[in-house]
Amino acid sequence: MVSVAAGKSEDEDLTAGLRAEDAARLLQALDFVRTAYADRVVPTGQGALEFVRNVVACLASLKTDVDTRIAGLLLELPWLDEKAAKQIEPLFGKEIADLVTGIRQLMRLHETAVAQHEIAKNKNSAASQVETLRKMTLAMATDMRVVLVRLASRLTTLRYFAEHKLENDMTLRYARESFDLYAPLASRLGVWQLKWELEDLSFRFVDPASYKNIARMLEERRTERENFVDAAIARLKAEMAAAGIRAEVFGRPKHIYSIWNKMQGKSLDFSRLHDVRAFRVIVDDIKTCYAVLGIVQNIWTPIPEEFDDYIARPKANGYQSLHTVVLAEDGRTLEVQIRTQEMHHFAEYGVAAHWRYKEGSSASPSSKYDEKIAWLRQLLAWKTEMLDVVVGQDDTEAQWVQQLKAATLNDRIYVLTPQARVIELPAGATPIDFAYHLHSDVGHRCRGAKIDKVMVPLNTPLKNGQTVEIITAKGEAAATGAAGPSRDWLSDGYTTSPRTRSKIRAWFNAVEEAETLAQGRAMLEKTLQREGRTSVNLDDLAHKLGFPKLDELLLSVGKDRFSLRLVEQALHAEDPGRPAAVHTDTAVLPRKSRASSVTQGAKSGVLVVGTEGLMTQMARCCKPAPPDPIVGFITRGKGISIHRASCKNFAQMQSRAPERMIQTAWGSQDSDTVYPVDVFVLAMDRQGLLRDISDIFLREKINVIGVSTQSSKGQAHMAFTGEISSTAQLQRALSIISEVKGVLEAKRQ
Repeated sequence: MVSVAAGKSEDEDLTAGLRAEDAARLLQALDFVRTAYADRVVPTGQGALEFVRNVVACLASLKTDVDTRIAGLLLELPWLDEKAAKQIEPLFGKEIADLVTGIRQLMRLHETAVAQHEIAKNKNSAASQVETLRKMTLAMATDMRVVLVRLASRLTTLRYFAEHKLENDMTLRYARESFDLYAPLASRLGVWQLKWELEDLSFRFVDPASYKNIARMLEERRTERENFVDAAIARLKAEMAAAGIRAEVFGRPKHIYSIWNKMQGKSLDFSRLHDVRAFRVIVDDIKTCYAVLGIVQNIWTPIPEEFDDYIARPKANGYQSLHTVVLAEDGRTLEVQIRTQEMHHFAEYGVAAHWRYKEGSSASPSSKYDEKIAWLRQLLAWKTEMLDVVVGQDDTEAQWVQQLKAATLNDRIYVLTPQARVIELPAGATPIDFAYHLHSDVGHRCRGAKIDKVMVPLNTPLKNGQTVEIITAKGEAAATGAAGPSRDWLSDGYTTSPRTRSKIRAWFNAVEEAETLAQGRAMLEKTLQREGRTSVNLDDLAHKLGFPKLDELLLSVGKDRFSLRLVEQALHAEDPGRPAAVHTDTAVLPRKSRASSVTQGAKSGVLVVGTEGLMTQMARCCKPAPPDPIVGFITRGKGISIHRASCKNFAQMQSRAPERMIQTAWGSQDSDTVYPVDVFVLAMDRQGLLRDISDIFLREKINVIGVSTQSSKGQAHMAFTGEISSTAQLQRALSIISEVKGVLEAKRQ
């Protein structure tokens, strides 16, 4: 890097307030960029070198450190890209590289903000402004000096527009954005120098007629006003000198926008404004402030309602001063502001004073952190005020504001969509959290992610300022609904947000429910086909069975919580002349023991009262076994169907054809005769559960000829068909099964 002398007069405004070695660093950086900016023009039409010099001059007036000023010089380098930090660091160090990265990021967000102002012409601008405020919060929260550079660059642009009297769509867009965002931000930060000039220059382009009218009135009365103020200052100085008070007194320039704003807010005519004629008094300490106040109010007549003590009660942003309005002998008003040097320095330079270079010392990490906390509180308070004005009292926005007020420095991050929309997420959030925040459907179809255009794993933690792009399933998979989240996403590391995990669980629950509905519908339709009633209205059938909706019936059937026998009974009840369907299927698994099952043609051991030699068969609906109380029902062509006395299916048949009922009883059974029964077990699903229950059936010598299991939401629904010689044998087995780890219920169906 070429060495440049620090004494060039033309560069003194850039190096003001810096030590000699720091001034040399700044001038070396200036020499470095001269070639790069030689023929470069910024988007507003201003030469790049002239632009950055003016930005640095503005930063110098704010007493910023040398790193901030060098970053201001580098912000328009044409070869900078997203990897600006890596390009700048070898030349100027990491501190400046980080600042340039933050500045470039904020300038990139500006492009979106300008576009939103175009959109706002045809739509309510509230949503656009809220979005822009969010984007600014994202970019500014990294380093306060980035904010100061951005404010200085915007003020430089507006000064260029005013100097060259440019009035077009671009100047209007820049002015509106400055009015809505940058001027209020400078005000909240306490950078009054920038705030007032940003307001006046923006007002000049947004409402040129009002601006010129007030400027003309100020100019017409300038001589008269200046003579009056000069005479008042001379009189006050004489009184203070007589009292032995040392003070600096000077007239305060009045800003056009503040005059217009006060005229509008208080419905005042220009002639009735009290602070058009005003001056400030700067003293050494607070005690002297009140002494000067006494002298002022002794010389002139005070207006009580126009007195404000911001020393005893500072403003929310820390501003302190005494304000009073007095009446002169001729009845004209005069505003006087009284403050100490320290108060004046804060009022003029605001937050910038915290970043002044401190020779021989550096701020500790804790003090920097405390400064950042205080600044963020101010910024968020400003943001809340703006939202209250822009959005109003909408409940949704009010809730959002409350969440914003409760947010802390480290528990939120802000990332960008490819369209530069800012997304707020919890710290540690991943691309999956980002996708579900955009939309549940985007999250469900998420298949990959890019961070700053580079593919990354889906469990990569996101960082502030990154641009995230979600790659989603497309084509047939998305159209058919086959695309969906992975169960792995519910494990540690893939998601941080409880909201995301809730949406993923909801998706799997919906899939399981859809599968259960389809299974229930298939089972119900099969029953209707068997009964020859496919034309029945399913909604009416559901209501008759006690279900308010068809889906609830299908879910109950699909989960085996509702017997299809009851559906058949409901159908038969509609057609009393139709005989009840008695299911006597005997197809079972082959028995691998010496005992004979009644389902395989063995003697049932049932005696039919008053008859002999009649064919009997055990009803499949209730599967009776000794010593259950039993009854018989004479079927057509299939002999006598034996039911348990408590069988609901039998009760229905008896009510329709009582003459076909016949009394039966258990006779003597062969020692090797067994009877099929159904057993239901509900348990918490675990590995080895089926094996443990099967071992019990084996020990109790119950042959299992059918098994059906289904797991849902961590619970196992298990149905067994076993062959027993008596119900006592079954009761022993059920009692032991109930003691198995995880079993919630074991019963005979």
